Amino acid sequence: MHNADDSNSAQAFNDLLAYFSRNKNDNPDPIFHPDDSVNKMMTERPTALRKASVLIPITRHKPSKNSEIVLTVRSENLNSHPGQISLPGGSEEAIDSDVVATALRESEEEIGLAQSDVEVIGRLGDLALPSGFQITPIVGLIEPDLEYIPCSIEVAEIFHAPLSLLMNLNSYKPTSMTYDNQSRKVLELQFERFRIWGATAAILYHLAQVVENSKT
Repeated sequence: MHNADDSNSAQAFNDLLAYFSRNKNDNPDPIFHPDDSVNKMMTERPTALRKASVLIPITRHKPSKNSEIVLTVRSENLNSHPGQISLPGGSEEAIDSDVVATALRESEEEIGLAQSDVEVIGRLGDLALPSGFQITPIVGLIEPDLEYIPCSIEVAEIFHAPLSLLMNLNSYKPTSMTYDNQSRKVLELQFERFRIWGATAAILYHLAQVVENSKT
């Protein structure tokens, strides 16, 4: 017997697969911040951005396993964004052949997700951050019940959030934070004790938005 959660999970997963089967995303639209002042700041930035990639690891929906996205809690010891919710990923390095290679390598280093366990199905557009990074999100499918090994220097905790929740545009609420002495609009989503906000929320909201728009 299937419940509503099963149906919602299956629908969210199938919608995601359908979107990426139609959109190979060779040149996807960029991801914008909820605050136009931040977008304006980034377009006028005089210096080049440092390239980085993150992986959106999505567990396959199974009859007894609802689809989820793997997320991390950043270590309190990190200089940038300590304690915040993040997708696994990091800066491009010389050994990386492309943005996908960066996302897979960094995910293996951060959470012990073997590159061979990821089926990359697409990518999203870039997100320019005030911190000086240009992030490319890569979307990959993984099996449920994989075991992860967090890098203790970077990752305090690894958890799973339901795909159906993260793909629901109504899950995201506007809030504000102060950056550069000015109040800026950001998105946030609450899942259990985890507050997902900032760049991670912007990326996941964009994913939900492009998939939802593709259904109309």
